[in-house]
Amino acid sequence: MKRNCFVYAFRAFQVIFMAFVTMSVFWKTEMHHRSIDDGQIYMGALFFSLLTVMFNGSSELALTIIKLPVFFKQRDCDFYPSWAFALPNWILNIPFSCVEVAIWVLLTYFAIGYDSSAERFFKHYLLLLLVNQMASGMFRFIAVLGRILVIAHVLSAYIVLVILVLGGFLISHGNVKKWWLWGYWSSPVMYSQNAISVNEFLAKSWSHILPGTNETLGIIILKSRGIFPEENWYWIGAGALFGYVLIFNFLFIVALSYLKPPGKGQSTVTEEAFRQQQNSIFEKTTLQPREEATRMLIAGSANSNEMKGMVLPFLPYCVTFDNISYSVDMPKEMRAHGIGDKLMLLNGVSGCFRPGVLTALMGVSGAGKTTLMDVLAGRKTYGYIKGNITISGYPKKQETFARISGYCEQNDIHSPNVTVYESLVYSSWLRLPSEIDSVKRKMFIDEVMELVEMKTLKDVLVGLPGITGLSTEQRKRLTIAVELVANPSIIFMDEPTSGLDARSAAIVMRTVRNTVDTGRTVVFTIHQPSIDIFESFDELFLMKLGGEEIYVGPLGNNSHHLINYFEAIQGIMKIKNGYNPATWMLEVTTSAQEIALGVDFNEVYKNSELYKRNKALIMELSQPSIGSNDLYFSTQYSQSFLTQCIACFWKQNLSYWRNPTYSAIRFFFTIMIALMLGSIFWNLGGKKDTQQDLFNAMGSMFGGVLFMGVSYSTAVQPIVSIERTVFYRERSAGMYSAFPYAFGQVVVEQPYILAQSVIYCIIVYSMIGFEWTTTKFFWYIFFTYFTLLYYTYYGMLAVSLTPNDTIAAIVSSFFYGMWNLFSGFVVPKKALPIWWSWYYWICPVSWTLYGLLVSQYGNDNNLLNTKQTVAEFLTSYFGYKYDLLGVVAIIVVFFAILFAILFGFAIKFAKFQNR
Repeated sequence: MKRNCFVYAFRAFQVIFMAFVTMSVFWKTEMHHRSIDDGQIYMGALFFSLLTVMFNGSSELALTIIKLPVFFKQRDCDFYPSWAFALPNWILNIPFSCVEVAIWVLLTYFAIGYDSSAERFFKHYLLLLLVNQMASGMFRFIAVLGRILVIAHVLSAYIVLVILVLGGFLISHGNVKKWWLWGYWSSPVMYSQNAISVNEFLAKSWSHILPGTNETLGIIILKSRGIFPEENWYWIGAGALFGYVLIFNFLFIVALSYLKPPGKGQSTVTEEAFRQQQNSIFEKTTLQPREEATRMLIAGSANSNEMKGMVLPFLPYCVTFDNISYSVDMPKEMRAHGIGDKLMLLNGVSGCFRPGVLTALMGVSGAGKTTLMDVLAGRKTYGYIKGNITISGYPKKQETFARISGYCEQNDIHSPNVTVYESLVYSSWLRLPSEIDSVKRKMFIDEVMELVEMKTLKDVLVGLPGITGLSTEQRKRLTIAVELVANPSIIFMDEPTSGLDARSAAIVMRTVRNTVDTGRTVVFTIHQPSIDIFESFDELFLMKLGGEEIYVGPLGNNSHHLINYFEAIQGIMKIKNGYNPATWMLEVTTSAQEIALGVDFNEVYKNSELYKRNKALIMELSQPSIGSNDLYFSTQYSQSFLTQCIACFWKQNLSYWRNPTYSAIRFFFTIMIALMLGSIFWNLGGKKDTQQDLFNAMGSMFGGVLFMGVSYSTAVQPIVSIERTVFYRERSAGMYSAFPYAFGQVVVEQPYILAQSVIYCIIVYSMIGFEWTTTKFFWYIFFTYFTLLYYTYYGMLAVSLTPNDTIAAIVSSFFYGMWNLFSGFVVPKKALPIWWSWYYWICPVSWTLYGLLVSQYGNDNNLLNTKQTVAEFLTSYFGYKYDLLGVVAIIVVFFAILFAILFGFAIKFAKFQNR
């Protein structure tokens, strides 16, 4: 609900801003009621109001999809019927809808200069409220049909295009082909457009009769746009919209009742490999109790086979840290109560981690385990750090430390559409030194895959967590492998066994143990392990609430060192035979135990011999050994800028090729949109007898640009959002800089969009009947291609500047509205007030329509029924000049390049991952 309120608040702000823009564009001092041309501008204002109010309900799409996984789980467990979920979603949306529409109407109605009748004012409000409710219900229904954000975005774009193009504004009723009349009469936008138009143009403001006519100006305007000029069409339209509100919400309930969640894809292995795995597991666990089976899984074949040396050598390094403190700014609410300015999360902790030693970093929740690991690994993005950290005696420098260290995050973040092997190839390619050739790199990858026991999963797609691809346990091992192929000397692991059952955790622990046995320094946070997993550690770093250490030292056989230390403290309960030492340790060191015993475990530790030995060891390891050198690398990254670009493009290319829910569906959508537009505007491109013929041709261009562009922009946003999360991990690991990543994301779109543009243009150009000349067809493809490019790059930019794709979709919809308003179609450039003319020149869609229309008709000297040539009409009404076609082309290319570059800078400097 908190997310919903934030989204609705953002929507309200967007409505207010767009209302101020709209009222300033259509300000009543600039709006008149004198001619048909004046009426066309008012018609554009009404159409834009419908668009704004309708698309403001599109955020329901993302909000609904976010809720669906929980709903499907609860529905399948018979928590409640589908209507019990759907009705509150509908009912709770109504108050927000009433407020949003009220804001829009109050700010725009009188400012634009619509008829001042109170009755027509409230009818105007009621109609827009019904439009908003209809759109909200429709987008909720589409969300359940799609169930995946990319599919839902594409599906919604197609449906909205159908109902909008057939709504009576982009193409007049008289020009709708007979095979699309059913679509015209089915379109809720048609009923909206007719109802809101007759409410305005049959009012007193438009009731005067022009010289030489016998009908009112309002009726003439309605007839010129193919609108039914009868008063009762308001209530026909309002009734139809109310019916659509009920229909879409009913279909929403039906879809929730019968549709299933997206199927979970499973990782697959060959039949032979599967049989080998089963035999291996059977041999190791048969006739053994569960605890013994787990212990054997951890031990694996360590007793029978020594770890062989690996292809690539590495230098062992130790990490020492002394008196480390970490604090963050206190929240404002707490500072207001005089609690203090800083919140201390780590308070003077000291220790060392050594090669070949597996150290467990433990403590109760909130003790600071992950915080300490993040501080040592250099992953904190804010806060205040004090103390000394050395790497084998030399002060730690994050730039060089990232080259010799690895960090296995708890969330197992990977690109979903590459295989296990490709993930390792990519990581090693960018993180291993450039002097290592591809043959050695491949051999090393094979060794790492054997080390983490993933040979049989080599060609399995990684997939999305819990949805497709690898299981949770397999993803954990992949996370370790991705770091190991960088050949690090030091590895941090943040709870790699969390969320796993006993057997899966044991498999991961065997992987970790194998890693330690190669001589690396491994630090491992874990919350409450089983006894078998706990005893596989060599040393323990135990922390308590407040970020203080209370035990730092060896565990010993059967944890006897740890047990002896705490049992020596007066009042501590003795451990029972067979009891888990990890559980016992956490139970006897709680804050409640400290109060009951009247001790401070941190003080007890600092007064112990163990503490003195540790401090002496820290002092010893903090001094460089004789003949050693500080870490130094001639470049910040292992690979050159060019190699980074190639590698990033290589991975993105694989990801796109294996993502049919994005790439293939977008091809399908392109073909369907082209066929639909072509059949709606069939052979209208060659008609040049009246101004309306040119409006129809421009309507086909505007409809294609609007919906193709918006669908491409919205569809790419969830893709970029997922990959951005991967980017944060890979950038933190020092794999590449931001610009190569942006390069790969930008360039990989180009061949797909080029192919889709050519397909779209061939279908649309031939069906609409534009003039078949090489030059004109080339220009049509040119402007279509670069328009889809800048829309796609804008979608990427919106994600990179916002915390998530939901907010990005809302922010984007604001700019789509602005671009449509100033495109030159809704309001021609010459009708814009002088204070908004500047935005026309920086609106990318205005240049696209300029280029498309002028390239087709800018040099056409056929006479219209107004005795003007086509070229003269374009100049007089739109201000378009054929001589500037080359300049227009350059500007459209410029927008694509601009958004691509801004995306790169936004990815580099805008950070939404705080640690």
